[in-house]
Amino acid sequence: MLSVARTRIIEDTSAARVLDGAEGRLALGGRWTADQGASVERAARRIAEAAADRAVVVDLAPIERLDTLGAWVLERTRAEIEAAGGRLSYAGATAEYRILLGEMSLREPDVPPAKPVGRIYGALDGLGRRVVGGGQDMVTGIAFLGEVVAACGRVAARPRTFRTSAFVNQIEQVGLRGAPIIVLISFLVGGIVAQQGIFQLQRFGAQTFVVNLIGLLILRELGVLLTSIMVAGRSGSAFTAEIGSMRMREEVDALRVMGLDPVEVLIVPRILALVVGLPMLTLIGALSALLGGGLTAMLYGGLTVDQFLARLQAAVGLHHVFVGLIKAPFMALVIGIIATIEGFAVEGSAESLGRHVTASVVKSIFMVIVLDGLFAVFFAAIDF
Repeated sequence: MLSVARTRIIEDTSAARVLDGAEGRLALGGRWTADQGASVERAARRIAEAAADRAVVVDLAPIERLDTLGAWVLERTRAEIEAAGGRLSYAGATAEYRILLGEMSLREPDVPPAKPVGRIYGALDGLGRRVVGGGQDMVTGIAFLGEVVAACGRVAARPRTFRTSAFVNQIEQVGLRGAPIIVLISFLVGGIVAQQGIFQLQRFGAQTFVVNLIGLLILRELGVLLTSIMVAGRSGSAFTAEIGSMRMREEVDALRVMGLDPVEVLIVPRILALVVGLPMLTLIGALSALLGGGLTAMLYGGLTVDQFLARLQAAVGLHHVFVGLIKAPFMALVIGIIATIEGFAVEGSAESLGRHVTASVVKSIFMVIVLDGLFAVFFAAIDF
């Protein structure tokens, strides 16, 4: 028969303890809380000794209070008893106690640890997983694009639901506040390209053709590519961080509870701001790069302003400007989709937020370069 002598019960009546019990049954009393940690551990050892090799029912009704620590110790003791061949069950637990014990229950990992494999096999396995992950990201992006298009259709059908203030704010963040850094970097890159071009073309006495080089390269390729990469690193990462923070604070769930569509509220204004702002930034960046290249050509190549402008007008046409501007909205759409997908994928930790922000920037830059290559092949095929 299981019993505890009254003389051995702890004098502090609030401490966790094991009361007298009938055969195969134990009653717990006192406070099973963090401030009674030592008493909780002693009582847990008494339970383990009593239920080491048989089935025992533990009555929780006399417990004055049970917190996370007490529930964890009880569940840990139950796991130890069952591992030793015994059995322990609860009786008299309130609904709150059952929920707490269920949350604290010790579970074995669902997936057994992987066996060590060879380096070659591991490398191939990692490569295969990345390929499959890339395919899944592509499918997810296409599905999310469909959601964005559907949301844009709903907004077009109900113009009053469009959040103009959010759109204007994003235009300011993407375009107005992003213009200075894009102008500066484009100016410097244009000057560097012109300088290197002049040094190479001087060997053939053709330094004047540097105008053709920087004109075509900047207007068709470098202007939109450089601007898109900077926007991906600046605005794309900001979108991911903002939406990810909202996910961590459960604000996205709150929008759904309020009956609002997070895609309409959060995604549509941001993507439209990118689609509108990136072409403008591309044009500004291209003009800044041409200015930097022109100044370098005058300093290193001995060209005058009139010679540079005349050569530039003869080398490039309006369709070259359109090539860069046509690419910009598509690159903006890709950046916006990737940034928002990564933002919605953030979980409840700072590590997850940092990982998805990094993934957003890397994936956006990669897809921008791929898209630029596809456009280059397309325009070459149609001779545009």
